[in-house]
Amino acid sequence: MFQRIGIIGAGTMGTGMTVDLVLHGLEIILVDIEEEQLERAKAEILQTVRFAPMLNKKYPRMSEEEVLSLVHATTQLEDVADCDYIVENVPENWLIKELIYLRLDEICREETVFGVNTSCISITKVGGVTNRPDRVIGMHFMNPVYMKPSIEVIRGHLTSDETVARAEAFLAQLDKDAIIVNDQTGFVSNRISHLYMNEAAWVVMDGVATSKQVDDIFKKCFGHKMGPLETADLIGLDTVMHSLHVLYEEYQDPKFRCCPLLKKMVDAGECGRKQGKGFYAYSK
Repeated sequence: MFQRIGIIGAGTMGTGMTVDLVLHGLEIILVDIEEEQLERAKAEILQTVRFAPMLNKKYPRMSEEEVLSLVHATTQLEDVADCDYIVENVPENWLIKELIYLRLDEICREETVFGVNTSCISITKVGGVTNRPDRVIGMHFMNPVYMKPSIEVIRGHLTSDETVARAEAFLAQLDKDAIIVNDQTGFVSNRISHLYMNEAAWVVMDGVATSKQVDDIFKKCFGHKMGPLETADLIGLDTVMHSLHVLYEEYQDPKFRCCPLLKKMVDAGECGRKQGKGFYAYSK
């Protein structure tokens, strides 16, 4: 059984991961480079944990004191040294990720597994900068994390069977199943989903339909719970854009060329839910 989990990055995904871990009674070391971001994350964690039992009765009702007793927020990466398992959630920027894994490899116990929560970056590439490529595995969590019963797990070229088994055991503690796929940039989910989110942005830019019309077609005609542009707003348009850049760089295929409208919105700071405006407006 895993007890103490290191979560690297207190953005949308790191915060969502922490909520799920808290609801399952695990201790979390939550790391980010900015104190302000950690404070925002704690506020979001408290609010989400408070409302989670209304959405699913299996989740416990927890006081603020109980939640904060499990969440140790810090700007010091070294504080994860004694964690049983690490899940990294920093932006899709290889230069940032590379530095983090070089440092994690130095400070963490030899047996510690590194779970890479990435949208597109190769797990084999991440493992290659460590001395433990057999203990590096992709764990593509999706929001809202605590409501998702399954996740995409990516086996790198050198990921061991033992590491896959440990990842499955970790997820079992969170009442989740693992769908295990092989490593190739974008994997399954984002290699496909980013194409339709990007194409949806092109449709809006070309004046074929409004954002709502695009999403209504996917929800009302195809039965999707969310449309592609609502999904992009939830993920973060900056994250979508960066992932498309990674996919384009890897495959050199024009189908992954990022829509200019997405770039313009990101430049304007309209990155979706987290900033209050994207393809839709949100209350902050």
